[in-house]
This record gives sequence, C-alpha cells and structure tokens, in this order.
Amino acid sequence: MPDISPYLGLPEVASAHGAELDYMLGLVHWLMLILFVIWAPFFIYVLIRFRASKNPRASYTGAKGRLAKIQEGGVIIAELVLLFAFAIPAWAVLKVQPPDENEAVVVRVTGEQFAWNIHYPGADGAFGKQDIKLVDTQTNPLGIDFNDPGAMDDLVTVNELHLPAGKPAIIHLGSKDVIHSFALNAMRVKQDAIPGISVPVYFTPTKPGNYEISCAQLCGLGHYRMRGKLVIHTPEEYRNWLQKMAQDLEEYGR
Repeated sequence: MPDISPYLGLPEVASAHGAELDYMLGLVHWLMLILFVIWAPFFIYVLIRFRASKNPRASYTGAKGRLAKIQEGGVIIAELVLLFAFAIPAWAVLKVQPPDENEAVVVRVTGEQFAWNIHYPGADGAFGKQDIKLVDTQTNPLGIDFNDPGAMDDLVTVNELHLPAGKPAIIHLGSKDVIHSFALNAMRVKQDAIPGISVPVYFTPTKPGNYEISCAQLCGLGHYRMRGKLVIHTPEEYRNWLQKMAQDLEEYGR
C-alpha cells in the first residue's frame, strides 16, 4: 500500500510503532476514497432519480428486501474488521502493553504556560521528592527537594528532551496549570497533559536525530512558545550526554 503520510503533513516516522499507525491511517484513507468513488455517483443518481417533481409522495417505510440487508451487513462486517483487526491491536500496543521500567529510560515531563519541564532521575535511577511549596518559576519550576538524597543527581532541562535510540522510553506526563497536549509527531505520539494526573506515555525511538516537540492544545496567549526539541542519540552519545550533564551539575551546581 502506498505511503500517504507525507501527503498528510506528517514527518518521516522515527519510532518502532509508527509504521503500524501509518499503515492503519493509510488504510482508512484508501477505504474512504473507495467509499467516496462508489457512493458519490450513487448519491447524485438518487438526487436526480427521486427528485420531488417526479416523486411527490415520499416513502416512510425505507428500503426493504434482501439486497438492502446484504449491504447493511457488509458495512457492519467491514467496520468490525477495522475495529478488531487494526484498531484494538494498535491500541493494545500503545496503551495496554507498557515496557518494563527496568528496561526503559524513564523521564517525567511537566507542561506549564508556556514550557515543557523535563526531569531525569540521574545515575541512581530514582527521582527525588517534589513539594509544591518549593516551586519557584525561575529556579525550581518542578518543586524538587534538593535536600533529598534521591534528588542530588537529578537532571532538569527545559524544552529539550534527550533519549537514546533503540531503547523503550516511558514518559510520565503531567501539567502544572491547564491542559496541554504533548506532541512528538515524528514518533507518532500525542497525549494530553492534564493537571493533577500523571499519564504514562511509551514508545521506542529508532532513528537518531533532532525532532520537534509541540503543544497540540491551545493553552493560552503564549501557546506558540511551547515548542521544544527532541534529541535522539545513539546509545553511546546518550551516555556521554548524561555524563556531561552530571559533570556540569557537579562543577557549576544548580
């Protein structure tokens, strides 16, 4: 089946599950085109054939007979095939079968007006405690308690998410204020960030490179500023980036 994603404004896919989503998206569009080609001429025919001047008295009983039942049954079967063969399996991969956190890169992403705050657990693999009383928009937007031993090596970036290729990523997504929508189009990922709720998002990047982070939900006057960068590294480059961030933290502090 020809790939129609470029014609839909989608960037080249760069995640393990993205090709499956593109296939389903293309299939649905081709089916819609086939239905349009079949039904549009029929609709025009019906408008002319049953116009009021030729058929002044309407029928209130509707279509009857075996052919009508076959047509209705065919539509139902086609919809069931789409649902059970494509939609439900794809949903299970995206939402029901999360990767093991011990085998994945785990990151917290918190949206606010108008930035993405990104929190890494550091070398110990544990996130430090957070307290809303410690939130400072300039120096500590996530309210991390840096007196907590678990927070001493935590890393924080703004509008820049770094991940390794070939390894599952689990992002715990939240919001500080209003509803945002975390969109990684190249990864075929989009999820609303809702205040008070941590939503897990998982995917596996496959291609190193720089990609766009955007907010797909109008969230205020500065909505246009919620544009960030997703950097997918090779595994070695990712380890080097983490080491450099840790060295900078040790040398310059927070």
